Amino acid sequence: MIELQNVAMSYGGGELLSEMTLKLAPGSFHFLTGPSGAGKTTFLKLCYAELMPSAGQLALFGQDVRAMGRDDIAHLRRRIGVVHQDCQFLDHLSVAENVVLPLTATGRPVRERELAELLGWVGLKAHANALPAQLSGGERQRAALARAVMMSPEVILADEPTGNLDWDMSLRLLTLLVELNKMGKTVLIATHDLNLIRAAKAQVPTRVLRIANRRLQLAGADL
Repeated sequence: MIELQNVAMSYGGGELLSEMTLKLAPGSFHFLTGPSGAGKTTFLKLCYAELMPSAGQLALFGQDVRAMGRDDIAHLRRRIGVVHQDCQFLDHLSVAENVVLPLTATGRPVRERELAELLGWVGLKAHANALPAQLSGGERQRAALARAVMMSPEVILADEPTGNLDWDMSLRLLTLLVELNKMGKTVLIATHDLNLIRAAKAQVPTRVLRIANRRLQLAGADL
């Protein structure tokens, strides 16, 4: 689905990521760890072609992104849902309106029943008409997840989705991500929270990756 072969990423003449090789198989569940500044966010941006690699090969759903135009890449991105770390919303729109933005941006019709079911799944049905500023941190993250899956993507990428949440809310968000994986979605979560990784490993087969010394490594069993 997403495949990197000897991918490198450079900024300002210096190499941030080197020799990155990874294949995200359908239905797999991955964590990505590493210290702050190691390049986890950059790696995720490569995975949905927000950034182009400085070297190596990057393929999305079997297609080489270097051989694709901007419109074709944008079309492929609809198959990938992204939960960003900063969880940005349009503050003048309601929660429901923010969640359906991926649909409205592509001209697809909004089915009210499906929207209600999705908001119910993330526990925000009662907040459908609230503004983003009225939500707690955990509610904002769940709204961001709902927006990410609005287009029924095959892959979910989440960048530190529980970074600002307490443990109970982190577990609630993890439960939703595990449910998506059990539905056949491929999940990749960047996090520094080892307890979250341990909680996931108790529920689903999980592979843990670590960025260290600019390279991607398989983390040890001690996690």
